[in-house]
Amino acid sequence: QVQLVESGGGLVQAGGSLRLSCKASGGTFSHYTMAWFRQAPGKEREFVAAIRWSGGSTVSTDSVKGRFTISRDNAKNTVYLQMSSLKPEDTAVYYCAAARFGDTSSRTYHYDYWGQGTQVTVSS
Repeated sequence: QVQLVESGGGLVQAGGSLRLSCKASGGTFSHYTMAWFRQAPGKEREFVAAIRWSGGSTVSTDSVKGRFTISRDNAKNTVYLQMSSLKPEDTAVYYCAAARFGDTSSRTYHYDYWGQGTQVTVSS
């Protein structure tokens, strides 16, 4: 069983930056494709970015391209989401997810494990 714990959320002004972290435990981290999703109030959970377990290739949704970067440190069992040029529409609870030997899918059902989420609020 893999446990995921997110951190790094908070309140930031538009145009600012935040770095989210997600630390994993209970599994072989390097075997997991990791992803970030987000969910705004009243909206469905949406894909943000993913990084593959093998090779480290990444994908991200169009709305964050050029602003958000996903990365991982297998030695620290941690995946990061560096967010810059933040906009009020980025306000959401951000969730970390893991899929063992998975592809970089944007579908929630592809991922077996989820964290509890961290709140990101961007003020205008």
